Amino acid sequence: MLFRYFAREILLTTALVLAALLTLFAFFDLIRELDDLGRGNYRLNAMLGYVALSLPSHAYVILPAAGLIGTLFALARMAEHSELTVMRASGLSLSQLALHVAGAGLVLAVVTVVAGEFVAPFTEEAAKGLRLKATRSIVAREFRSGFWVKDDRSFVNIQDVTPDTTLLNLRIYEFDRAHRLSAISRAESGTYAGQNKWALTNVELTRFVGDNAVLERLPKMMWTSVLSPDILSVLKIVPEKMSALNLRAYIEHLRDNRQKTTRYEIALWNKLLYPVAAIVMMVLAIPFALGSTRAGGVGARVVLGILLGLVFHFAGRLFSHVGVLNDWPAILSAGLPLAIFVAVAGGGLLRAEKR
Repeated sequence: MLFRYFAREILLTTALVLAALLTLFAFFDLIRELDDLGRGNYRLNAMLGYVALSLPSHAYVILPAAGLIGTLFALARMAEHSELTVMRASGLSLSQLALHVAGAGLVLAVVTVVAGEFVAPFTEEAAKGLRLKATRSIVAREFRSGFWVKDDRSFVNIQDVTPDTTLLNLRIYEFDRAHRLSAISRAESGTYAGQNKWALTNVELTRFVGDNAVLERLPKMMWTSVLSPDILSVLKIVPEKMSALNLRAYIEHLRDNRQKTTRYEIALWNKLLYPVAAIVMMVLAIPFALGSTRAGGVGARVVLGILLGLVFHFAGRLFSHVGVLNDWPAILSAGLPLAIFVAVAGGGLLRAEKR
């Protein structure tokens, strides 16, 4: 069957390209991590484990580009061997060729969904946890005043979060319905007890009653909050690397507390549209692969594929940042680069059909 032949050739080549790119990324990660080798308990085995656990995140990011390069390489090789010429002469239309390539792209899109939704978020968190435990670092160290979150009528300040999501040195500022400060709780640590409850230790609770303040010292106290380890994972994983389900939950949390959600909505739409990008990028390879083989051959097409992949990646990041800055609709910021590439692919196919 012709579809099986195209799918086998394209997906095999894409797998080889993906393996080569991941090897390159792993090499660069190893070089970057050498500076921290020996810090705390960060030994060679921990460094290799961190790099290995980071690979699924890299794979998710580069899958569309790998599909583009693999398709370019496979189709260009078929063109050089006159296979495509024979197929076209035997009645294979350009639209049929596009459908065969899109079918192979659908397989890659499924792999992209699995990698981005079920593998990469968990391995990324595991990689961060492994590295943080080995180096004895704190997840939220980059915040000078800690991590702040609005929880109903309370504001929570968390100084540090350990890799196992234990809260350290937190303060809870509670307000009444008239927006007056009613209590301040200071706790040494907090561990998640399930069902949106946290067990706080060494608590200093200050209640404001009229003009008086009453101080209580409690060895333990249960605190009910909408915060959960999944929501706090935003400290360890940037929105672009979270799963769609976690992004959705965090967006709902922000909306409930009337906070801005633009960045997370854009990340969610990017997550939903990214598998489609894999199909579009592979279809985009067709007009370039059908061009004249005299202008550089397969090597030139591979370079072209790398350039197009870089353009798509950086265009996506550019529109995401511009969308956050200008408060654009999330679907516009996430979908505009994809729409541009769809138009380019469609235009290229029309020009190839006329040749």
